[in-house]
Amino acid sequence: MHRIDSFGAPLFVSWQLTRDCDLACVHCCTDSAPGKRLPDELGADEAMLLAEDIARSGVPYVMLCGGEPLVVPHFFAVAEALGRAGVQLKIETNGQQFDPSVAARLARLPIRSIQVSLDGDTQEVYGRQRAGGSLAKAHAACRAIRDAGLPLEITFAPTRINLHEAEAVIARAREFGAFRFNSGKLMRLGTAARHWSKVAPSEEQYREYRAVLARAARVLEPPIELCYVPWSVEDGLRAALLEPPATLLVLPNGWVKVAAALPGVCADLRRMSIAQAWQAYREAWRNEATRVALRRAIDDESSHAQANEWQWVSVVHV
Repeated sequence: MHRIDSFGAPLFVSWQLTRDCDLACVHCCTDSAPGKRLPDELGADEAMLLAEDIARSGVPYVMLCGGEPLVVPHFFAVAEALGRAGVQLKIETNGQQFDPSVAARLARLPIRSIQVSLDGDTQEVYGRQRAGGSLAKAHAACRAIRDAGLPLEITFAPTRINLHEAEAVIARAREFGAFRFNSGKLMRLGTAARHWSKVAPSEEQYREYRAVLARAARVLEPPIELCYVPWSVEDGLRAALLEPPATLLVLPNGWVKVAAALPGVCADLRRMSIAQAWQAYREAWRNEATRVALRRAIDDESSHAQANEWQWVSVVHV
């Protein structure tokens, strides 16, 4: 019996509101980019019904992400519906559309964190990795979050393009008052998988990066959490084999994935409640086919490239 079998609802829902985005990042794990909105994404009314069901089900914590969640017309309606119900929120954004008015509106909600991606400390490097992006806008977003008294997280996706600026980005995160810096080995998913030979750091570069993180951890002022464990997707999957996460990963069309690095889908929230989806998710983790797929993903990193080629998995009711 897994720990998740004792929970009546997931502890965390990661909800990808859209595949649309205002940037075309070379490392994007979800294949998001301008104009990439899926034809069957949940509409505003459907999204509101799902938000209400999440709240009713007793889910304590939700991350709204994408794509870029702020390009979704009903983003605030969803966030405010969840917030009014007491659901803690995390917002994952590139910061391009995040200004003081957005910060002020979110400051009225129970925000656990706002996570901004800073994949470089110069416009040249940031713009190469995040095509169409303005580093100045991302920095302004961080300041707006800080000035509104909201908790700020910084995330950094290491590539051959930006690793030489990692130390500067950590220092920048401290400057902005971020409480956490998130990183880890680049995930071979989505757009990153297609550009893998151009973006994936070498093992030597990763060793140097780990040394940068170790040095940064010894700097006590200002304090910041350096989060880079699990280091890789494979590390995360090994842990999940022992204890599946109490998380539902909801795709823009309402489908629920078994794991981010696998293509398997186990539920459809257009047709199922959160409670039913949670049951299907737990049953999927009891299937030997899931464990076989996980072992393959652990043994063969290249298989992660198929993670966004969604396939339905059968769940056996027990």
